[in-house]
Amino acid sequence: MKVLRRKEGPSLDVRLAALVEATELGAGRLPDGVVAAAREVAGRAGARRELSLEHTVVALAGATGSGKSSLYNALAGRQLADVGVTRPTTSTAQAALWDGDGAGPLLDWLEVPHRHPAGETGDLAGLVLLDLPDHDSIRLSHRLEVDRLVRQVDVLVWVVDPQKYADAALHERYLRPLAGHRDVTVVVLNQVDRLPPAAVDRCLDDLRRLLDGDGLTGVPVLAVSARTGQGLDDLRGLLAERVADRRSWSARLSADVTTAAGHLATDPQATGEPDATGREGTGKRPGGAERGLTEALCVAAGVPVVVEAVAKGHRHRAVVATGWPVTRWLRRFRPDPLRRLRIEAGRGEDVVGRTSVPAASGAQRARVETAIRDVGEAAADGLPGPWAAAVRQAARSRAGELTDAVDRVVATTSAGATRRPRWWRAVNVLQWLVFGALLAGALWLGVLFAMDYLRLPQPPLPTAGEVPWPTVLLLGGAVAGVLIALASRLAAWLGGRRRARRTAKALRTAIAQVGRELVLEPVDAELATYARFTEAVTVARG
Repeated sequence: MKVLRRKEGPSLDVRLAALVEATELGAGRLPDGVVAAAREVAGRAGARRELSLEHTVVALAGATGSGKSSLYNALAGRQLADVGVTRPTTSTAQAALWDGDGAGPLLDWLEVPHRHPAGETGDLAGLVLLDLPDHDSIRLSHRLEVDRLVRQVDVLVWVVDPQKYADAALHERYLRPLAGHRDVTVVVLNQVDRLPPAAVDRCLDDLRRLLDGDGLTGVPVLAVSARTGQGLDDLRGLLAERVADRRSWSARLSADVTTAAGHLATDPQATGEPDATGREGTGKRPGGAERGLTEALCVAAGVPVVVEAVAKGHRHRAVVATGWPVTRWLRRFRPDPLRRLRIEAGRGEDVVGRTSVPAASGAQRARVETAIRDVGEAAADGLPGPWAAAVRQAARSRAGELTDAVDRVVATTSAGATRRPRWWRAVNVLQWLVFGALLAGALWLGVLFAMDYLRLPQPPLPTAGEVPWPTVLLLGGAVAGVLIALASRLAAWLGGRRRARRTAKALRTAIAQVGRELVLEPVDAELATYARFTEAVTVARG
């Protein structure tokens, strides 16, 4: 029979690496406090893993008068801590060690200077029991010491008494934030010898209800009396189990990593959960926003003006190249539309200076800004607040480069529209041949008129039918030149339209590429960062 094994989650090392990556990706986007707390957890976890793993650090924490120092002495089997009733007597943490060889570096890291050997070792070998200052001490230094060590120890034993077990400060400041640390938390109701049995049960039930409300469902709750010894064996047995397991340190670190990753993902300003409308960030940019950006950039770059100039410029240069030589020189007095825009053949990729395309109007610039904003809004739709803001900022991050980049693209792309078709050269040669025939006919007729004027004998005159060849050459050259010029002009008009369409398509493609590089790619990079962040947080949370 095939045995189904439970799929294990990522290791602690993998989760720590993912947490570090999440903090790096979230830096500058998420609240500094959330990122700093996650970094602290990662650093603390790395330090704890390098120290003794054969020792389990258990801290007794509680309020003034809860009897935790008495419980500490009872567990240690020796009078190690001074006991007070109404005022705090523990100013700094102290440690009781059961077989404490090798625990020195660990206690140095915890900054616990007072260390005492405990009584009989028994099955508690490897236990390091800390007696913490009172968490409600009137001295700030005591409370700060508790806060520091609560974040560092492997197991937390919260000692409460029947009078103050429901203290709001305890539950709101300490127990509720430890909701993810159920596996390393124990709650002890001390001083039960002062209550009748029925009252003890009621207190335990009420305490359990409060803990369930704090998210600590399933946390062990023990009733003990440090004075009479009631329940101490149960507490020792529980501590012995945790010590023997030798895994409380990893359970604590795992809970810390899970909590830190959860704060990165679910902070009110950084939540990756669906927003109020139930939508989730898609990590994509709708095509409509991209098309709108391209259209706005094309209009602002003067593409319609350039396209019209391409058509007119093609016709202008065609007339100069293929027109009737008798009249084509007049065309040179008209400016070339593309040259007037400083778009000339041969500029290629090395564009120096700007074109003379009319600058974008205020309305056109506003349209571009709106299109950029639409790209950012479309891509940020459904993303958490800080990430949405980062995506919007990414869309605007290189907007200042758009004007020069688009102008350069217009110049380099449109320069190809000034290339001369090969047929222009052929027609030009033909026009000059026809013009040469016209000149030949004119010269021939001139010679004949001169000879007739001088009363010289006329040479034989060849004819084409009834018409003399000089006349054929003169009139035929004139008519052929004009017809060729008209045909060339019609072809140039059609060619100009085709070239204008090709140029418009090429310009749109090139400007769309500029929009992708300067607006869309930064947005995509930010969306990719968010995707990596969510993946890292998911891995870190286990």
